[in-house]
Amino acid sequence: MKKEIFRKYLEIKSLKDFKEVKKPLENYLVVLVNPKDFRLNKFFYRNIGKKHKWVDRLTWSDQNWIDYVSDKKLYTFVMKDKNELVGYFELIFYQDTRESEIAYLGILENYFGNRLGGYILSEAIKKSFTLGSLRTWVHTSSLDHKNALKNYLARGMKIFKSETLII
Repeated sequence: MKKEIFRKYLEIKSLKDFKEVKKPLENYLVVLVNPKDFRLNKFFYRNIGKKHKWVDRLTWSDQNWIDYVSDKKLYTFVMKDKNELVGYFELIFYQDTRESEIAYLGILENYFGNRLGGYILSEAIKKSFTLGSLRTWVHTSSLDHKNALKNYLARGMKIFKSETLII
């Protein structure tokens, strides 16, 4: 059976266009994973991705994960509620073009409904510009959370490309 997937690419080129969502409660914190730990990326990818058909990395060996996470362009940030893991995002910063890609972003299912998506996306955009980005981009699809596209647009991102995939 074939299925149509709609994918949108979005970007933001200036913090002037950015519409931030403030931290919802004091106990939430977004921190850079340092030292890098492939197990965190793997954990979030599997646990967040299972609802959204993230499948390309499911066959990765631990060495594949280590190699990916060890790339100096990759920055992984986690959101915590006190000491509990809530969500994460991966930024890939391309020094030569001064662009950041929000490669993955998501919240664990037990935190859905707490209005944290806007906050974690706000943090991803701010962190990308802190790294020196002149442009931050992301892609989302019809497989992602139902509010993903609305969230990106509400933060000031603009669609620059759309495509339809048949899988």
